[in-house]
Amino acid sequence: MANYPQLDNARGVWNMKEVYDAVMGGYWPNALSRGVFMTGRTPSANVTIDYVTLQTAGNATDFGDIITARHFGATQSSFTRAIHTKGYGTAASAYVNAAEYVTIMSTGNAADFGDATTTVGYTAGCSNSVRGIVEGGTSDTVDVIEYITMASVGNYTDFGNLTAGRYAHASTASPTRGLALGGKTPGLAATIDYFEIATTGNAIDFGDLTAARQDLSATSSSTRGVTAGGAQPGLVTTLDYVEIASQGNAIDYGDLTAVTGDAAGTSNSVRGLAGGGINPGVTNVIEYWTIANGGTAVDFGNLSVARKRLGAASNSHGGLNDGYQGTRIRPIPQGIGAGQRALFPAGLDGSDAALKKIDFVTINTLGNAADFGDLIETRYYHSTVGGSTRGVILTGVAGSDDGDFNNIEYVTFASTGNAASFGDTTISNRNMVGFNNETRGISAGGSNPFIDVIEYITIATIGNATDFGNLSAVRGYMAGFASPTRGVVAGGKTPSYVDIIEYVTIGSTGNATDFGDMTTATTSAHGSASSTRGVFGGGAVPSRTNTIEYVTIGSTGNATDFGDLTVARADTGAASNNIRAIWAGGSAPGKSNVIDYVTIASAGDAADFGDLTEVGHQHEGMSNGHGGLS
Repeated sequence: MANYPQLDNARGVWNMKEVYDAVMGGYWPNALSRGVFMTGRTPSANVTIDYVTLQTAGNATDFGDIITARHFGATQSSFTRAIHTKGYGTAASAYVNAAEYVTIMSTGNAADFGDATTTVGYTAGCSNSVRGIVEGGTSDTVDVIEYITMASVGNYTDFGNLTAGRYAHASTASPTRGLALGGKTPGLAATIDYFEIATTGNAIDFGDLTAARQDLSATSSSTRGVTAGGAQPGLVTTLDYVEIASQGNAIDYGDLTAVTGDAAGTSNSVRGLAGGGINPGVTNVIEYWTIANGGTAVDFGNLSVARKRLGAASNSHGGLNDGYQGTRIRPIPQGIGAGQRALFPAGLDGSDAALKKIDFVTINTLGNAADFGDLIETRYYHSTVGGSTRGVILTGVAGSDDGDFNNIEYVTFASTGNAASFGDTTISNRNMVGFNNETRGISAGGSNPFIDVIEYITIATIGNATDFGNLSAVRGYMAGFASPTRGVVAGGKTPSYVDIIEYVTIGSTGNATDFGDMTTATTSAHGSASSTRGVFGGGAVPSRTNTIEYVTIGSTGNATDFGDLTVARADTGAASNNIRAIWAGGSAPGKSNVIDYVTIASAGDAADFGDLTEVGHQHEGMSNGHGGLS
C-alpha cells in the first residue's frame, strides 16, 4: 500500500511532481528546521544553549553548554553547525576570542573550533552555507571583518574592513551578501554596510535604518533582511526591512509586542524570531513574525532561562538557499501553466484602429498566437504587468486618441476570457512602462505630458494605484523589466531621445537610482528578463533598429550588445518565461505580426517564433513566468 506524502513532516513517498508543486507552491515543509540560542547574560555571563523547532511555536529546550561563559558574542551557522565566537567573559574586561561549535540537529556541549584574529565583545556575525563572518566589536571600536570555512575547524582569517568601526550592531545575510546594521561608531549609527561573502574585501555603504540605534537583533530570508528592536537611546519595538540584493534605506513594516533590546534573531527564512533581551528587565520571551509580511509580532514561547546579549542561529536561515522553504531559488519559472503563457493585449491594428483583443502564445513552444479574449476598453500606449496568476493592463489612450485612461483592467492567465475592472491609476497618461515582481506591479513615466511619476498596485488585490516615487527626469516611451527585487527602466524620450538606465527596489517605495547607460539613446524599445538578466530590443534611434542589449539586473553598469531582432522595428510587445524572451508585432514603419525569440542566458540573434493573429503595434506584453516572479 502506498505511503502517501504527509505535508506536515515531509514523510512518505513523493513523486517529482509533488515535490515540484510543494516547492513552487510554498508549502514544502521544513521538518528539520531548528533554531539555537547560545550563551547570554543572566545577569552574569553564562554557558546555556537552548533550541526550538522553528515551524511550531513552543518553549525552548535545553541543548547543552558552551565551554567558555560569555555574552555579546557572534553566531554563524550552516546546514549542520552553529558556531559562537568572541564576546565578553565572566568579567567586563575579560574578552574572549575563542570560537566553539555544536551540531544543530544533535544535543550536547560545544566543542572547540579555533580562534578569531581580534579579541573583542559587542560583535556580530552572519553566514551563508560555506563561510561564517564576524565583524566589528569593541575592546576599542574596531572595523575588522574576518571569516571561517564552517565545514572545517581552525582560526579565522582576515576578510576586510567595515566602512567604520562599530559595535553593538546586528548582522544578517542572504546566500551572497552580508549586512552590518546600526550600532555605535562610537556615536549611535543608522548606517547599513554590505559585503559579498564569497570574496574578500572592504564593506560598502548600503543605506540607513529608519533611525539610528544600537543593541538590535537581525534575521533574514534569502532576499529580505529584518532588524528588530534596539535602543535609540530608549528601547523600541520597530521592525525594519531591506531588500538585500539592492541598496537603499530600510522601511518600517511592523513591531515587536514590547520594547526590546539585546535580543537575538534567527529564522527559517519564512518566520523571523527574536528571543531574550531586555524590555527593560531581562526577559525569556521569544516572538515571531512572517518575514514577507511584517506586522505585529506574535508570541512563540520562552527560553529556558531569561537572558540578554545572547546569540542565535539556525539550519534554515536566509543565508542558506538549498532545500528550505522560502530560500530555494526556483529551478524553473513558476506560475499558472508553468509560467509559459504570454499575452499581448489591445494596441493598434494595421490601419491604426484601436483594439480590444488579446492574443496569447505558449513561450516554451514555437507557433502562432491565438485569441484569448477582449479588454473592456479599446486602448493603446498602455502599460502591463504580469503576476503568476493575473495580468494587469494600466492606463493608455482610449479608442482612436479619444483621451487618456486612468482605469486598470485584469485577466486571469490560466483561463481565456475577457478582462474585468481592477481600479484606477493616480494619473491619466500614456506611454508609461510597466514591470513587477510577484506582489507589486509598477507603472512609471508617461508622455502626455511627459512626467516622472512612478506608481504601484498590489497585483493580488483589486484597487487603485498608490504613489511610489519619481524617475530622475520626466520621460515616456521606455523599456522595462524586473527581477524579484529590482525594476529597471531604459531609454525613452524627454522629449529628446535618452540612453538613461535606472532602477527601483520594488518592495520599497522611493525615487529611481542611476543604473548606467544604453549603447545608444533609444525610444520605444521593449524589454523582458530572467531573474538575473534583462534584455531590451528594437526601438527607434530615430530610425527603426533591430538591436538587442542586455544588463545584469543585480549589479549596475552600462548595457552590452546581445544580438539583433529578425526585423528592425519599434513598439513591440515583449514577455519572457525566465528562459526565453519574445518580441511580438511592432512598426517597421509598416505594421508587423512577427514574433521573435532569444535565449536570455546566451547572447545571439533572435530566431522566428511565429506570428500574431494580425499585424499590429502598441499592444505591450506580459507573462506569468518572467524573471520578476522567479
